This record gives sequence, C-alpha cells and structure tokens, in this order.
Amino acid sequence: MASMAELDGHMEMDKNLYNRALKGMYAMSVATFIPVTFIRAPYGRHSRAGWGPSISPRLAWFLMESPTLWMSALLFPLGRMSSNPTSLILLMVFLAHYVHRSCIYPLRIRPGSKPYPISIAAMAFFFNTYNTYLQIRWISHYGNYTAGWLGSPTFIVGLLVFIMGMIINVWADSVLLSLRRGSEGYKIPRGGLFEYVSCPNYFGEMVEWIGWAVMTWSFAGLSFFLYTAANLGPRAAAHHD
Repeated sequence: MASMAELDGHMEMDKNLYNRALKGMYAMSVATFIPVTFIRAPYGRHSRAGWGPSISPRLAWFLMESPTLWMSALLFPLGRMSSNPTSLILLMVFLAHYVHRSCIYPLRIRPGSKPYPISIAAMAFFFNTYNTYLQIRWISHYGNYTAGWLGSPTFIVGLLVFIMGMIINVWADSVLLSLRRGSEGYKIPRGGLFEYVSCPNYFGEMVEWIGWAVMTWSFAGLSFFLYTAANLGPRAAAHHD
C-alpha cells in the first residue's frame, strides 16, 4: 500500500502535468493562429491535392472527434468529483456537442463528398485527445463545484450561451449540407445569419465554447475558446476570398 508521502507525490505530479498541459494549450492557440492565417486547411471548400492520402469525410469526422467520447469515459470516473451532480451536468453539456459532432454529423455528410486528408484528421485527433484531457480533468477533479453552482448567474448565462451557439452551429451545418446534396461544387448559402457573418457554423461553435468557458469559469474552458477562435477565425475570414 502506498504511503501518504507517495500519494502526495503522485498528486503533485498530476497537478504539475495538468498545469503544463494547460499552458501548452495557450501556446498552441498562438502557434495555430499564425499558420492558418496564411495556409488554408485543405478540407471542405478549400479541399486540394498535395496533403497526402485521404479518407472518406464520414470516417474522418468520426475518427478525429471520437477521442472526446472515449477519453471522457476513461478520465471522468477517475476524478475526485466524478459523483458530483454539477460535474456530471457539465460532462453532459460537453458531450452534447461531441455526440452530435462525432456520431450524428458524419452520417449527414453526403456520400461521395470530397475526401478528407489523413494528415489533417490526425492533427484534429491529437487536439481532441489533448483538449478532452484538459476539460474533463478539470470538471471531474480540479474544479471545486458545489451544488449551488448550477443556480449561479455564471452557470446559467454560460449554459444559455452554449445552447444558443449549438443551435446556430447545427442549423448552419444543416443549411450547408442541404446545398451539397445532389450537386457538385461550392454554392453560396443565403438567408439568416449567412447574410451577416462569413461562416455561421464556425461562429456558432465559437459561441458554444465561450459559453463553456463561462459556465465552467476556468482557464481550461478559456483556453478551449481561444484555440477554437484561433483555428476557425482565420478560416472563416478566408471564405470572403
């Protein structure tokens, strides 16, 4: 049986690892923003050759988003707050987005759509594994949430913002997917938020993670939002060209 000193040492190592990983996420946000401002990731509208072998976009989306599901299942029960009702509700909110993104959205992609580069899918797989560790470890272990947190203005506002962002994201994806059915090439979507912002689907996702940052009130949540904005913001701007 491990001594108290050994247990304390393991806990300190775990905390140090988490803090280093969190700092790494902020660094990744900057490191991502700079190249994607000048290089458009080759998928969707900007799909092009030269990025190595590709796979079906349905398979790519499922594989690269799947770490959010199995990492959550592995990590959450290990946290000291895993039975906390507030932590469980935060987990449900996080998974609401990713069950849709990894299991539902891929099935809605039109068969025969442009292939997805394995290299891009691999980078997304790494990010989702890394980010899920940060978010789930926070809400299940390091975040000290009380039952009263669910009734706090911070949580309620964050949840409402998250829900609004997810509605925008799912709606915009539906519009884009409907344009691609039965036709080839890129079509300009019209109506709703498409008249006001470049990519409502990206905008909605950024709004979701602003809401997540608020409802968790954490540096982990903030890092996720900043990375999302750094990654999707420049791509949305590129749609003007």
